[in-house]
Amino acid sequence: MRRLMFGTVFLALLTAPVLAQNPPAQNGPGNNAINSPNQNNSANPVAGANSFTQGQAKSRLESNGFTNILGLKKDDQGVWRGKAQKDGKSVDVSLDFQGNVIAR
Repeated sequence: MRRLMFGTVFLALLTAPVLAQNPPAQNGPGNNAINSPNQNNSANPVAGANSFTQGQAKSRLESNGFTNILGLKKDDQGVWRGKAQKDGKSVDVSLDFQGNVIAR
């Protein structure tokens, strides 16, 4: 009986590392491995804890060519939203925690 119990415990210990391995990475959708400064990770703002201050968010929008930025506020999903102008058109803008700038 002791041998049977010892053998069962030994086999359980051998198989535990196999079961604990991480699953493989997903093929997509995913973020780019390398992003350029003018490239978004997503076509829509990504919800998440946003550490940009209002001033940083405004500067980020201005560096992307937006002017007359008004009403910039962080919503409950952590996305900075406001109105701005670009190329003479008034647009709604957003900036998420990843730094993605989106205009609609």
